[in-house]
Amino acid sequence: MPPEKKATILIKNIGQLITMQGPVPRVGKSMRDLGIIENGGIAAAGEEILAVGSSDEVQGRVSLAEGCTVIDAEGAVVTPGLIDPHTHPVFARTREKEFEMRLEGATYQEIARAGGGIRSSVRDLRETSSADLTANTHKRLDMLLSHGVTTVEGKSGYGLSTESEIKSLRVLRDLDAVHPMDIVPTFLGAHEVPDEYRDKREEYISLLIEEMIPAVVKDNLAEFSDIFCEEEVFDIEESRRIQTAAAKAGLKLKFHAEELASTGGAELAADLKAVSADHLVYISEAGMKAMAASGTVAVLLPGTTFSLGGKQYAPARNMIERGVVVSLSTDCNPGSSFSESLPMIISLAAVQMRLTAAEALSAVTVNAAVALDRGDKIGQLAAGRQADMVVWDMADYRELPYHYGVNLVSRVVKRGKPVVNRRILGNVS
Repeated sequence: MPPEKKATILIKNIGQLITMQGPVPRVGKSMRDLGIIENGGIAAAGEEILAVGSSDEVQGRVSLAEGCTVIDAEGAVVTPGLIDPHTHPVFARTREKEFEMRLEGATYQEIARAGGGIRSSVRDLRETSSADLTANTHKRLDMLLSHGVTTVEGKSGYGLSTESEIKSLRVLRDLDAVHPMDIVPTFLGAHEVPDEYRDKREEYISLLIEEMIPAVVKDNLAEFSDIFCEEEVFDIEESRRIQTAAAKAGLKLKFHAEELASTGGAELAADLKAVSADHLVYISEAGMKAMAASGTVAVLLPGTTFSLGGKQYAPARNMIERGVVVSLSTDCNPGSSFSESLPMIISLAAVQMRLTAAEALSAVTVNAAVALDRGDKIGQLAAGRQADMVVWDMADYRELPYHYGVNLVSRVVKRGKPVVNRRILGNVS
C-alpha cells in the first residue's frame, strides 16, 4: 500500500467554509448553492486537498506532516481561490489622460478614432523592452494575488505584430514559471487593426491567419485565441474566418462580443463552440439562447461599464434565468478597466447587475474555472482538487459585496503554500 498522505497545511475553526461542492458549472438557481460547512476545516498534502469537513472531523482524520502549517481561521470565511478569466495585464503605460478625456465628454470610440485607445497602447508596448514589461506585469499579478486571485487568464493584444505579440506571450510564459499564480495565456492578435494596416485590413487578417497564429502555436505560447468582434473592429465574417483558423490550429476560443452593440457575436461564439464570450452588454435574446444551448460561458465585466461611465450593464439576471453559465472578471487593462480588485467587481455585479453574494461567488470560482476550461481542477474545495484557498477577514460571506472598496483578504494559499499574509502588514511569503 502507498504511504499515508500527511497534511502539510491545515486550516481549522473556519466559520463558513465555502466549498462550492456540487454541479460544475453552476447555472440558474444552483448558483446560490455554495456548499457551506459551518465550523469547517480543510487539510492539504502538498498541492492537493486531502480532506474537507467539520473542523473537528478533519483534525481527527488526518495526520500532520512534520512542519505542517496550521492556520486558525478564528471563525473567518474561507473560499476557493478566486479565478479571474479575462485580463490584459501586459502593457507598457497607463492611460489616465484618456480617462480624464472621457470625464470631459469624449467617448471610447472617439478616443480610438483619434489614435488613442488600444492603438496608443500598441505604440507604447512595441517600444518597451521585455524586461520592463515583465517587471510591470509582475506588479499587477502581485496586486491580483493580494486580492485573492489564484488563477488568472492573461491576454496579449497590445503588440499587433508577430514580433510584439510573441514578446507579450513570452512575458506571460516567463511569469507563469516564477509567480505563485497560475497564468492561462490567450493570444489576442485580433484586438484591433494596427496603424500600419488601417487601409489594408485584409493584409492584416492574412497576417493573423498565415503568420501569427502558426507562430504562437509552434512555440506553444497560448491556450486560447480571442478576438474583438465588433463592427468597428472585426465584423462577424472576419471574426469567423480568424477564429476558425485558430481552432484548426489547435487553440481554444474566446470572444470579446456585444460590448458596444448587438452584432451577433454571442451567436457566433456559440456556433464555434467557444469556451467563453465576454462583455455581452448588448446581447440579444437569440444570443442568450444560443449560449445556454452551447454551454459557452458568459464572462461579464461590470468594471468596464463602470469605468467608461456607461449606463447599461450586461443583463446578468436574464442570462441566469435563461440557463447561461455566468462568470465575472476584472477585465484589468489600461484603457477601460484599470483594476486588479475582483472583490470590487463582485460589489459592482451585486449593485448594478443584481447578483446575490452567493451568485457572485459562484461566478468567480466554479464558473470562472469553466471559463478557463479548468472546471475539473480548480474553483472548488474538495479532496483531490488543487489546494487554492483564501481566508477572508469577515464572518459572513455576504459581507464581500457589502463591504466594498477595501481588501478583506487575510491570507492566500496557492497550491498548498501560503503566499499572502495580510495579517502581518507588508508580509508576503
